Amino acid sequence: MARMNAAQILSEPLSLPCGATLPNRIAKSAMSEILAPNHAPTQGLCRLYRRWSEGGVGLSITGNVMIDRRALGEPDNVVLEDDRDLAAFEAWAAAGSTAGNALWMQLNHPGKQSPRFLSPETVAPSAVPFGKVLEKGFAPPRALTEPEIEDLIQRFATSASLAQRAGFGGVQIHGAHGYLVSQFLSPHHNVREDGWGGSPENRARFVLAVYDAIRAEVGPAFPVSIKLNSADFQRGGFAEEDSIDVMQQLQERGIDLIEVSGGTYESPAMTGWKSDRSKAREGYFLDFLERARGALTVPLCITGGFRTPVGMAAAVEGAADVVGLARTLAVQPEFPKQVLAGEEVASRVGRLTTGNRAIDTISMLEVSWYENQLARMADGKDPLPDMGAWRSVAASMWKQGAGALRVRRARG
Repeated sequence: MARMNAAQILSEPLSLPCGATLPNRIAKSAMSEILAPNHAPTQGLCRLYRRWSEGGVGLSITGNVMIDRRALGEPDNVVLEDDRDLAAFEAWAAAGSTAGNALWMQLNHPGKQSPRFLSPETVAPSAVPFGKVLEKGFAPPRALTEPEIEDLIQRFATSASLAQRAGFGGVQIHGAHGYLVSQFLSPHHNVREDGWGGSPENRARFVLAVYDAIRAEVGPAFPVSIKLNSADFQRGGFAEEDSIDVMQQLQERGIDLIEVSGGTYESPAMTGWKSDRSKAREGYFLDFLERARGALTVPLCITGGFRTPVGMAAAVEGAADVVGLARTLAVQPEFPKQVLAGEEVASRVGRLTTGNRAIDTISMLEVSWYENQLARMADGKDPLPDMGAWRSVAASMWKQGAGALRVRRARG
């Protein structure tokens, strides 16, 4: 039998444990859009996600949808905590799945990763502040009480139920990148001495409770997934052996898909880290994924660093079941369709700089440039892959004024 080519490999449907099927192996991974000034889905978000749906993805995952409007990760995050904007969410769900792909909502709480100008007081598993790099931008957190922890677990479940009602095809728990779920898992951030901290079993209790509460609300046939760190890449943080153990526990409970990532605001590995071995290959965290596959049967997704159909297909032939794209889809929204059609195409993502490191840092160029591309598509325009760095800085300043210089988030 002739060996399948990249387009054939990536065109294969994927059956999930809950019984749902993804039409192909290419996912649009979550990117924060900051396009909801009133925290409700807008027509711009509908246009943006319709563009990605028509661009050929099999799975589209929204950017951060916050479960509590008192705790935002960034300005203009979407919030889903009750049914006040349900009609707008229904429109978003319909637009984002118009071509038959799955559209899943990413659910998140930032914990202490909410900028000081948004949250003068933040909460976390423990009152452990950020280090010197981020301490000016983020307030020291207050440790959550046990009733508050129970409330947050129910908030995740409520938001998932509302997403299901609105017509989304699934949900993803954001358990990576140093947000609240990730903070509970990390022995660096979680130094509690009660049943929610200390041992690896206690630190995993929060994410397992969130999953169980969501599953109880949405039932067995609705896809529930998680984005989970392979490691925090931070001394004393969540390690690879911890991650595989948590994945095994989630698999036993019936999780449908695990997206592998890594890093936190203080150590942003998700923006370009590779081990020495995987530098010769496309994709971040491939070495870890291969180790995890040996202990798991649950479908796995890997995101980051993919540039060509051949590299994407190699990951799926190996340990991955789904390949996630993010920044590529901010500049080439039809990239999946081209890949699946067998076209010779490559990602146009590259390094960005104004030539002035201070300006690059202050403007968060590696984030804001892509946000400007998303804003263009939300306005019904095409992205501009050749947009210059200085033009992007000017566009961010025009749109946000002094807010463009605020620390909204570290890279990632």
